[in-house]
Amino acid sequence: MPELPEVEVVRRGLQRWVSGRTIAEVQILHPRAVRRHTAGAEDFAARLKGHSVGIARRRGKYLWLPLADTDASVLGHLGMSGQLLVQPQDAADEKHLRIRIRFDDGLGTELRFVDQRTFGGLSLHDNTPEGLPDVIAHIARDPLDPAFDDTAFHAALRLRRTTIKRALLDQSLISGVGNIYADEALWRAKLHYERPTASLARPRSVELLGHVRDVMNAALAVGGTSFDSLYVNVNGESGYFDRSLDAYGREDEPCRRCGTPMRRRAWMNRSSYYCPRCQRLPRPSRISS
Repeated sequence: MPELPEVEVVRRGLQRWVSGRTIAEVQILHPRAVRRHTAGAEDFAARLKGHSVGIARRRGKYLWLPLADTDASVLGHLGMSGQLLVQPQDAADEKHLRIRIRFDDGLGTELRFVDQRTFGGLSLHDNTPEGLPDVIAHIARDPLDPAFDDTAFHAALRLRRTTIKRALLDQSLISGVGNIYADEALWRAKLHYERPTASLARPRSVELLGHVRDVMNAALAVGGTSFDSLYVNVNGESGYFDRSLDAYGREDEPCRRCGTPMRRRAWMNRSSYYCPRCQRLPRPSRISS
């Protein structure tokens, strides 16, 4: 599932190619693609028509397009396979094209929502005073947000009765981090994914946040992580960070730090990848830093 770097790459593409344009027509080609818009497909299409698209925004893994002359936004759910593509109007339809948005200018391109598995979709929501779609008002700021509060994050970690990877994936605590980048940051910080959050002293949580930011910025620099053709940017191009992963997907391969074979363990219907030597789980009596 796309994480912060992948969603940010898409947001930048939407900002470049879609923001500022006025919507002329919306075609819903599969009703599941707008199932989160409770008023239905016809209402969704009618409410977008004639409105201009504002500055593309993102918080964590969520991105949205404000309708510049309203107090509402189009929220994009990419799900497992959703793609927002800017395509020439005369380009052949993708096999799994679900929504088409055309504009009233002469640029000759349109916005398409393509989704093989139909887990994602678009929906229209009222904005909060802060400018977020109301359904994601509970989502925390992400670590690349200048307003992210490192001190509050550390304090929240110490109060949680949970483990560090669960905390990193808790979107009400810190948004944008998913399974891939959690494993990468934890490997860089030499922390086991089951390390209790209450055991982290301030220097260790600061170090971990630094690694989270570093790995996300590194991924952003190469367009995110693409393991197959399901994740692409708005121009249909794949990211290349998968070639630089140190932990995720590297079961039985040597740790890039110590050479020990990496391990994979089932975890919360996912997998966790780690080095059993570099990322040892401390004994309870020794957990203090």
